[in-house]
Amino acid sequence: MTETQAPRAYQIRTFGCQMNVHDSERLAGQLEEAGYVPVDSGAKPDLIVFNTCAVRENADNKLYGTLGHLRPDKTANPDLQIAVGGCLAQKDRGEIVKRAPWVDVVFGTHNIGSLPVLLERARHNAEAQVEILESLETFPSTLPARRESSYASWVSVSVGCNNTCTFCIVPALRGKERDRRPGEILAEVEALVAEGVLEVTLLGQNVNSYGVEFGDRLAFGKLLRATGAIDGLERVRFTSPHPAAFTSDVIDAMAETPNVCHQLHMPLQSGSDRVLREMKRSYRSARYLKILDEVRAAMPDAAITTDIIVGFPGETEEDFQATLDVVAQARFSSAFTFQYSKRPGTPAATMAGQLPKEVVQERYERLVELQNAISWDENKKIVGRRVELLVADGEGRKDAETHRMSGRGRDGRLVHFAPTGPAVDRGVRPGDVVETVITYGAPHHMVADGDLVSHRRTRAGDNAEAGLRPKTNGVTLGLPGFGAPVVRPEPVSGCAL
Repeated sequence: MTETQAPRAYQIRTFGCQMNVHDSERLAGQLEEAGYVPVDSGAKPDLIVFNTCAVRENADNKLYGTLGHLRPDKTANPDLQIAVGGCLAQKDRGEIVKRAPWVDVVFGTHNIGSLPVLLERARHNAEAQVEILESLETFPSTLPARRESSYASWVSVSVGCNNTCTFCIVPALRGKERDRRPGEILAEVEALVAEGVLEVTLLGQNVNSYGVEFGDRLAFGKLLRATGAIDGLERVRFTSPHPAAFTSDVIDAMAETPNVCHQLHMPLQSGSDRVLREMKRSYRSARYLKILDEVRAAMPDAAITTDIIVGFPGETEEDFQATLDVVAQARFSSAFTFQYSKRPGTPAATMAGQLPKEVVQERYERLVELQNAISWDENKKIVGRRVELLVADGEGRKDAETHRMSGRGRDGRLVHFAPTGPAVDRGVRPGDVVETVITYGAPHHMVADGDLVSHRRTRAGDNAEAGLRPKTNGVTLGLPGFGAPVVRPEPVSGCAL
């Protein structure tokens, strides 16, 4: 790019899990380091990057349909570049340019650091570039990142997965687990806190198996304590742990480290031991419930959420009733519920006993009805309680009629609140911290309609007000700094991992 050329504007469209969202932050950071800028609202980008998911149902149809809609734009503007990365790119490889030959670049989950070079090569050679590595060569944390939020950040502790769940294709696409060294993780967290970030979520496919690569099965509990000791960091979360690897020292670390939130998202998937065996989930329902009992004994206020798959091949009514029984006993604050659908490349896709859609739908509706009733009941118990909220962006939009804003409690619950009262200091912004009293509990959120008890303006709030997001350059490449506002990716749909 010459000095006389206007910078090329990019847009990233993200599909899938939290790992994909974090990868998109890395892609944005690299593009900006290479001279690209985020596209202005309403303007047309010079580059569109799709960061794809292969776990969700019909992911391929959604991608190819979207690429088809872009063909006229590419024809009208040959300088427009289109890149496809992520899990679906890793799976489909060269098939993408065969089905959509107007795509310029295809890159896999193991080489997100190659995107700027591949784009330049595609322009120079005037032909599509496809690069899919079979294994991770460089840990993504060494790459620059444009963070999505001014106040909360993902921090990857590992990538890949060593499990073989029969419904999941993630291990085949992201490879075996690779762990970062603790010093690198803590350095990244410290750099984020130095830029005003208040909350970090430690991220891994099976986050609590962290340490397996360097032989320390207690490494994750130690990491929680060390992260919690970083001065200025107010909240620490993690996702998603695997019940089979969950150890008591992690519960102790959660309970004894003040800024580690009393929130646990732990996938159940099924309450039937027979189905769990077919899924190759290496725990049983009694073990799962025992973990929950231990968590609640140490942290009575803990909010526990989960993932559940309905209609796995061969699931009987008795199996499904076992799931309902575990859900009734577990008292989850909320649950991500999924209807099973075939994922090409997974063992479950070829299993006997694939259930009719109407059977799966009926069971799904019964499960949702039960969980909604439990969630509502649990949220009603919080009415009258004083809670601390980190004011949210996006989901925390102001309501035009009620003027409510939104925030997350330390337990992860969503609260819509009135940003009013004598305690308000010059207006409430995303990234600020407020205290309020819950006045109503609904199944999926809570409401606090009274005046705020307290309002603390934060550096994160200052940055959000100015439209700034942290831009980190990787733990080995110097200190972070702020740059232009980021274009938020499309809404993320959760994965059942």
